[in-house]
This record gives sequence, structure tokens and C-alpha cells, in this order.
Amino acid sequence: MRRLVLWVALAAAAFAADAPLLERARELYNRTEYEAALRILGSIANKDSGTYLLMGQCQYMQGDVKKASELFLKAVGLKSGDSDYWMWLGRAYGRRAETSSFLTAPGYAVKARENLEKAVQLNPRNLEAISDLFEYYLDAPGFLGGGLDRAAALIKRVGELNPAEYHWAQARLAERRKEYQTAEQQFRRAADLAPRQIGRVIDLAKFLARAGRYQESEEAFRRAERIDANAPKLLFERASTYIRTGRNLELARELLKRYLEASLTPDDPPRKQAEKLLRSASSS
Repeated sequence: MRRLVLWVALAAAAFAADAPLLERARELYNRTEYEAALRILGSIANKDSGTYLLMGQCQYMQGDVKKASELFLKAVGLKSGDSDYWMWLGRAYGRRAETSSFLTAPGYAVKARENLEKAVQLNPRNLEAISDLFEYYLDAPGFLGGGLDRAAALIKRVGELNPAEYHWAQARLAERRKEYQTAEQQFRRAADLAPRQIGRVIDLAKFLARAGRYQESEEAFRRAERIDANAPKLLFERASTYIRTGRNLELARELLKRYLEASLTPDDPPRKQAEKLLRSASSS
């Protein structure tokens, strides 16, 4: 019994000593300094579920989704009741499906769906997991468990949690069904319900650009500017929209350069993605 008590005490002391390292690594992660965060996380002797989760997130953000999925599996193995852990595992498998061969992609896609469904089952109010699962249902073919009917059924849950997100989801579904007038109405409703959320206005601007309504798209981008002209998301998405539609390439390059100099968070597109866009804009 004494040995057991001593072992428990030593283990508790070890985890307590690791806590500042984990917090420091999390700060670095939030500043997108993923390599530095991984170095600290690798030095932690007694890795718990939170350590493996953060290591997986760093690898995911750097594009190594194979390592990320392996680390998320370790996290889930240690803490199987956490909805967020299953969500990240689903995301990693989803990215592996996008980047793998046609032989292995279906298997990864199914795993992505199953893990996202598990995340929603564990926490029916996990809006991020619900949104990810909605996107899966929207994009995946029926033989992989996707489908517009499943996406539509999931929207009801979104409406109970976030009205603006609900109308955004309705817009995405309507656009996929080629009901463009309804889609526009829903995008505008989402933006009106969350007037300080720059992402909702950007969604509207991008939709209008996809429809070839460039002047109205510019008006929406200017509306987003009035919320926060230096928001990294605005810089990136506006540049991406210009490049995709073959317009304002010089301005797109300027926006991307500003983006690369900005302080980013994990919620922003990776710098590598912006660098790739900048190269494509420079070669046009």
C-alpha cells in the first residue's frame, strides 16, 4: 500500500511539473509556432491525453495528417469521452481522404464520418463538430455516407445552437441544390444576424463573386473592411477570391503580403497556403 501511495504521489508530481510546459506549448500553438510547440511537447516525459491532442493539432496544422491521426488516436485512447478529441480525429481522417489515392481515400472518408458522428453523439451541442459533419454530408457521395438529405436533417441541430450558423448552413445547402436566390437570402440573413462577425460578411462576398456579381461582392468586402480592415481572414479570402476569378491580381498580391506579415492564429489559413496563392498570382 505504501508503495502504491508513493507511486501515485510521484506520478502526480511529474504531471504537475509538466503542466507549465504544456501551457507554454499551447501559447506557441495559438501563435502558429507549431515546430517550437512540438519541441516542448516532445520533452514532456509523462504525456497525457491533452499532450497528445496538442501534438496532433500541431502536426495537423503543418500538414502531416498521418502523424496527426496517430496522435489523436492516442489521445482518444486515453480520454474516449471527449467530443473534441473525436472531432479532431475525424478532421485528420478527412484530410487524409482528400490527399490520398483513390484506393485508400474511401476508407479514410468513412473513418472521418464515423469519428465526427461520434463527436456529435458525445456532445450534441458541439457546434464545431456539427458543422464539420454537415460539410461532410454536403460533400461526400451517398456510398460514403454523405447526402443532401442528411445535411438537411443536421441543420435542425444547428438552429438550436446558433441562428447565424443555421442560416449559413441553409445557404450552403441551397447553393448545392442550385437554389441560388434562396442561398443569397440565407447568406444575407446570416450576415445580418451577426453584424460584427466578419466571416459571415465574407461568406456573402464570396457567394456573390461565385455568381459573377463582382460589384456586389466588392460592396460586401467593403462592409467587412468596416468591421476590421486588417483581419487576416479578410486579407486571405479577398485575395483568394480575386485570384480565383482572375481579377485585381496586383491587389491580391498586396493583400497576401500583408497576410504573411500578420499575426495569425490556428483558425487562419496556413502561411504555406498563402505563399502558394501568392506564387500563383505572381505567375499570372
